[in-house]
Amino acid sequence: MALLHVSHLTKIYNTGTAETAALSDVSFDISKGEFVAIMGPSGSGKSTLMHMLGALDTPTSGTYTLDGEDVSKLSQDALADIRNRKIGFVFQAFNLLPRTTALKNVMLPMVYGGFSKEKRTEIASKYLKLVGLGDRLLHKTNQLSGGQMQRVAIARSLVMNPAILLADEPTGNLASVQGEEIMDIFKKLNNEGHTIIMITHEPDIAENAKRIITVKDGKLISDKKNGKK
Repeated sequence: MALLHVSHLTKIYNTGTAETAALSDVSFDISKGEFVAIMGPSGSGKSTLMHMLGALDTPTSGTYTLDGEDVSKLSQDALADIRNRKIGFVFQAFNLLPRTTALKNVMLPMVYGGFSKEKRTEIASKYLKLVGLGDRLLHKTNQLSGGQMQRVAIARSLVMNPAILLADEPTGNLASVQGEEIMDIFKKLNNEGHTIIMITHEPDIAENAKRIITVKDGKLISDKKNGKK
């Protein structure tokens, strides 16, 4: 069974005078351990698709199943629960708490998960070391570079042992060298078994994935293995 199953996913926005289909009849499966890039220009529907896959929104029609749970028709509270348990987010803007240490930022999801302070510290330290920030645990976010802040965000995305890592334009705010370092971390995590879904409009970033799904005008127009990987 697929880890992630999307079937005939459609999202229609009603603007009052007209209906706009941001997604139209999109279907695909993603298996455990895949590294998939979802590509498309601005306005293609990839951000709407990311919101569906991240349990940030529900479709107008169609189904979305993640790790055996039907996400399509969940309440807002249930969506929040599945986001914390099943999905690790990495955003373009990092979304870290300002003037707070790397360690405390990474510990945050575990506070809601009910972990003891000792366990939170242990797990957060482990993942910060994994992304190369073992010597920056107590540095505050305003003392870190953009690349280091994105590493903190990646560490934070891992602490709940999510079913998928969902990265939305993860190199968008970084210089090219820092972006390459972040892609190296994602490839290492994927090689260790993590399932990664990355939203991007940059073809060179998408080339780091093992499979590329392309959307345009709300429709899936191609889904192919990346032969370069």
